[in-house]
Amino acid sequence: FKMAKTKAHELREKTRKDLTKQLEDLKEELSQLRVAKVTGGAASKLAKIKMVRKSIACVKTVINQKTREAIRETYAGKKYKPLDMRAKKTRAIRRRLSKSEAALKTLRQTKKDMHFPQAVYALKA
Repeated sequence: FKMAKTKAHELREKTRKDLTKQLEDLKEELSQLRVAKVTGGAASKLAKIKMVRKSIACVKTVINQKTREAIRETYAGKKYKPLDMRAKKTRAIRRRLSKSEAALKTLRQTKKDMHFPQAVYALKA
């Protein structure tokens, strides 16, 4: 049939349409190889199954990377991002107050600080 091992850096230069076409071709080839396996095909064809599967995985990975990159560019500078594009961290960290929120003082505390400043003591040397 065709093709050597697919290289990710070569795939990244292709368009989405080309990648989808290549994926279809690879899946078609895989199904033919599986038929050959059942009907007792040549050993070379059996060995090729693994390579084709890995190539399919490689193409899918590149497609996903391109999609995510496009989404990342779309949402750059926006207030909200899709959940899967946000920083994962831990649930507790995500729920925590932001630095600015944590630094805020209540009106009562502000007045207290204003009316009762920290006493300054001069120490004799």
